[in-house]
Amino acid sequence: MNFIDEALLEARAGNGGAGCTSFRREKFIPRGGPDGGDGGKGGDIIFRVDPNLNTLVNFRNQKYLIAKNGQSGAGKKRTGQDAEDLIVMVPRGTMIFDSLSNKQIYDCCEEGIDYLVAKGGEGGAGNFRFKSSTNQAPRRHTSGWPGDEFSIRLELRSLADVGLVGFPNAGKSTFLNTVSAARPKIGDYPFTTLRPNLGTVQVYDASFIIADIPGLIEGASEGAGLGLNFLKHISRTGHLLVLLDPQNSERSIDEQLTILLNELQTYDPSLLEKSIWLALNKRDTLEENKQRELLELLKKTMSSLTLNNEGIIAISGFTGDKTEELLGMIANKMLETQD
Repeated sequence: MNFIDEALLEARAGNGGAGCTSFRREKFIPRGGPDGGDGGKGGDIIFRVDPNLNTLVNFRNQKYLIAKNGQSGAGKKRTGQDAEDLIVMVPRGTMIFDSLSNKQIYDCCEEGIDYLVAKGGEGGAGNFRFKSSTNQAPRRHTSGWPGDEFSIRLELRSLADVGLVGFPNAGKSTFLNTVSAARPKIGDYPFTTLRPNLGTVQVYDASFIIADIPGLIEGASEGAGLGLNFLKHISRTGHLLVLLDPQNSERSIDEQLTILLNELQTYDPSLLEKSIWLALNKRDTLEENKQRELLELLKKTMSSLTLNNEGIIAISGFTGDKTEELLGMIANKMLETQD
């Protein structure tokens, strides 16, 4: 699997530089007084979104993010140089968590924004800061403050308008290949898709992104197959398109639907609050009577559930038959939600 969507890192911001104890000594100034400068600030660790990145593969062999320390102060009230900030580029959709508390720190979705993850320590004070009417020659300075240091976890969750959900070999990649310029890997074996693939679709005046999520199986919400690793990507989509496979020899159409909805419900109940379309795929392999029978079965199953059912249709991702009609249904919903 070449899709790196999670990384554990140690983030260490730079420490502030120490202040300096120094006294002004010049030939004709016998009482020069203290002139020790302050220390410089430690470097921050800042995350930014890079639109050209789409995985966390850069963190495969990187376990530490360490910013530089600020420089110490010097005589003549010279302040130590501030350390440069450590800028870390991540893909859009990267979520940053405190790995100990599991608390979300940031959701990096916008370009041009600095996400301050670890703040560098402030520099220490030089001895000239401690001069007073009662202490004309202070020999005291302070050390720099330590920078933030903690463990973080990065998770990359694909951002898309519509998430394709279905069992392995349901034809999701073929469908995405037909309706968009995306070219996901297609094969006649389970789990051909090992990473989410994104494709942009233009219909009417609406443009939206479809994510091909790796196939789910029963028990995916508990870690079976690849499901647990990729169910989180579905949570970032606005709508769901469920593709059902009439050629599945192990599960009937209604069983596939029931299992998929149950896995979504178990993982995150809010997933079933999204708008849902059902697509009976591979209609080119079915007779008309069989198509009608299966569509009626799906309508009956959905009528017993309190879901945002936006439509049920039979399509062929391979030939493209009825895919434009399905995309039109989705586009109308997109335009409706934009108004």
